[in-house]
Amino acid sequence: MIRHTVAFKLKHSSGSESESSFLKAAQVLTSIPSVRNFEWLRQVSPKNKFAFGFSMEFASQQEYEAYNMHPEHVRFVETRWKPEVADFLEIDYVPFVPV
Repeated sequence: MIRHTVAFKLKHSSGSESESSFLKAAQVLTSIPSVRNFEWLRQVSPKNKFAFGFSMEFASQQEYEAYNMHPEHVRFVETRWKPEVADFLEIDYVPFVPV
């Protein structure tokens, strides 16, 4: 399992219609067959500059790669993410047990 997370800050004003439109547009990512447990997250701590996060899971590396190449993901990145996101941090996790 891979947990794909991204923390981000939008170029839009907080509470604006543009901010809301962007967050709603991300719903298209939930329609990609390999996406599991998609979450929209709002930052509540002042410890970093990011305001929002997305989290989702994939059953395998192959499903994660399929998501990255899926036309809906590519379209969202090109038409919404790149023009509207000011900064982000992406982290992909896999479960492990420390030994």
